Amino acid sequence: MSKSSHWAEMGEWSMIWGMRFLLRVYLLFGRTVLQWFLYPVVSYYWLVNKPGRAASQAYLKRVAQRLPASKLSGNLRDSYRHFIRFANAIIDKLAAWSGALSRADISYRGRDELLAHVKADRGAILLGSHLGNLEVCRVIADLDDAPRINVLVHTKHAEKFNRLLKQTNANSGLNLIQVTDISAATAMLLSDKIDNGELIIITADRTSVSRNPRVSRAEFLGADALFPQGPFILASLLKCPVYTLFCLKQQDKQVIYFEHFSDRLTFPRKNREQAMQHTIQNYARRLERYCLMEPLQWFNFFDFWHLADKESDEQ
Repeated sequence: MSKSSHWAEMGEWSMIWGMRFLLRVYLLFGRTVLQWFLYPVVSYYWLVNKPGRAASQAYLKRVAQRLPASKLSGNLRDSYRHFIRFANAIIDKLAAWSGALSRADISYRGRDELLAHVKADRGAILLGSHLGNLEVCRVIADLDDAPRINVLVHTKHAEKFNRLLKQTNANSGLNLIQVTDISAATAMLLSDKIDNGELIIITADRTSVSRNPRVSRAEFLGADALFPQGPFILASLLKCPVYTLFCLKQQDKQVIYFEHFSDRLTFPRKNREQAMQHTIQNYARRLERYCLMEPLQWFNFFDFWHLADKESDEQ
């Protein structure tokens, strides 16, 4: 695989058959057995996936420069710890799907403000990322006082995942919606959900799977990287408040951070690109701040900065 490969060209762990198998192992034998089963698999994946290993080291070296107190250097040992943390995140994902996580396992920051807004007005966009474990939203979606949560995903397996979720909990308040590009029909569907007081989660730290994605450059961990414009354009079209959402595992608890980002995003035609870049840079700064809180929990195992370098070379 070439160094310049887009993340979507890389094999994802979240293939439906694999997750169904791992979920069954988890339900039958519990976390300890699954952990012993999963660690050798992830160790093998770390050994054979040279691009992923190199990308992990490159990211952790940037963290080390930004945060010397982390005691990370970006060596092979740090990269292996990064992959093992990913294995634990998979187990936490399965725990969330199976209903093994309870309210006692979760702590919130900023949730009351978000819920007060939804009850008083309408829904909101939540900008997620590949930092931490968004699957824990499965738990908050099943709380009695929680608004319905819709997660926009790029995988073509969204409907199969929905069926798997329903098999484990028929009353789940979480809905996965597959998107590649935001069409007029998609925008209308999501607008109705916002008007109904629902939440829409979309990740904002990976470029689109479309052939010519709309992107903006933003400084992230000391160098330029490409971020997708799509989530921010969608938020402006829906004319609703925007929050960021990060779920980090801290001291054996899943801590979910909701933080206000904007009352409403607008991108005037006169200075559209400049306004877009400014907004995306603000998001990149926030993502960086949370990454430095738990650096081993950012699971983007591809060269996040190389795509920006490649674009510069082609111009």
